[in-house]
Amino acid sequence: MANTYGGKRCFITGAASGIGRALALRLAADGAELYLTDRDADGLESAVAEARALGARVPEYRALDISDYDAVAEFAADIHTSHPAMDIVLNVAGVSAWGTVDQLSHRQWRSMVDINLMGPIHVIETFIPPMMAAGRGGHLVNVSSAAGLVALPWHAAYSASKYGLRGLSEVLRFDLARHDIGVSVVVPGAVKTGLVQTVEIAGVDREDPKVSRWVKLFSGHAVSPEKAAAKILAGTAKNRYLIYTSGDIRAFYAFKRLAWLPYSVAMRRVNVLFTRALRPRPDWPTAALSATPTATAERPAVPDRLPESDPTP
Repeated sequence: MANTYGGKRCFITGAASGIGRALALRLAADGAELYLTDRDADGLESAVAEARALGARVPEYRALDISDYDAVAEFAADIHTSHPAMDIVLNVAGVSAWGTVDQLSHRQWRSMVDINLMGPIHVIETFIPPMMAAGRGGHLVNVSSAAGLVALPWHAAYSASKYGLRGLSEVLRFDLARHDIGVSVVVPGAVKTGLVQTVEIAGVDREDPKVSRWVKLFSGHAVSPEKAAAKILAGTAKNRYLIYTSGDIRAFYAFKRLAWLPYSVAMRRVNVLFTRALRPRPDWPTAALSATPTATAERPAVPDRLPESDPTP
């Protein structure tokens, strides 16, 4: 793929770890010019150093929160003041939290939407118009999730953001076609990243042996970030709309589209099994999970990003 990506200017969010970092290093090896961002300043510095060690140019990088429009807009303006428009924009950064609606806090709902949906929108607002004006075409890659395709249990907040990103991508694929800008949406299943071990599950004790067994089972099913990155770049090179990082998600989505009634029956059963495995602690009152300042201050923080982590089965 060096011929495809060599010399291309690529902007990547979530570049400090997981899929974002794997994409940055793969593109670095292919000779791309990288513009990187992530909330994790130390991880970002490390990724930049590794990319440069591979011979890549990294003219600009900055630690920022993509849910902060002003921060994204300022970084975009600084880049476009000194450099031409991007050739490829990859929206990878995200966060995840699972839970039933009686357990999820308002903070968790807002985090999903602010980071997973509005974050990519902020990048699109500030990086795609310059690409359109440059008239050289290009590509936009949005990392959604298997939870943006199918009704995974306890994923209501996460799916709200990831379905939204998939819908946005579908519209832009047609809107931007006249500008020769392709749009791809990535729908990963499980990927071996740090978030698999740390994803917040509202109302559930992660130290419970039963929960630990399920996390280990899930981890064994996950693909590596490097394999996911290779699938993404191969799909982008072919201008595919839906890019799968594993065959199970492709099959599952086909099952949903072609056999709705059996799919519905299966998902009800999966939901029951999932709930039995990760039933909220009975001693954790629902009131403690409300969106009051005191309650949310006592709850564990939502992870800063998905290294696309996509912790979806």
